[in-house]
Amino acid sequence: MKTKSMDPVAFAKVLADPTRQQIMKICCCEWKNVNEIVQTVNVSQPTVSHHLALLREAQLVLVRDEGKNTYYTLNQDKMALCCGQLISTFAPESATAEHLERLQASN
Repeated sequence: MKTKSMDPVAFAKVLADPTRQQIMKICCCEWKNVNEIVQTVNVSQPTVSHHLALLREAQLVLVRDEGKNTYYTLNQDKMALCCGQLISTFAPESATAEHLERLQASN
């Protein structure tokens, strides 16, 4: 499955918010519903829902509906792709950027 790329600056803007960073940490490797996220980040449900909508729009969270609950987990593939794009854009001569180019060429 091919993942659509994101503008590196737009990605950085999504990451810049501390509340979104907390939500991403909470959802990393686990499926969490909005109530579980609210309890952990200690902000209101509407605020969490707003941040989840931005993360969802950026495709940085995966979504699963189960009955009346919606569960979220971090989209690790998208995170890796976007981080790679940041490296390629802002550190194109680094060893990491060269390694990423070799990986992309082999796919």
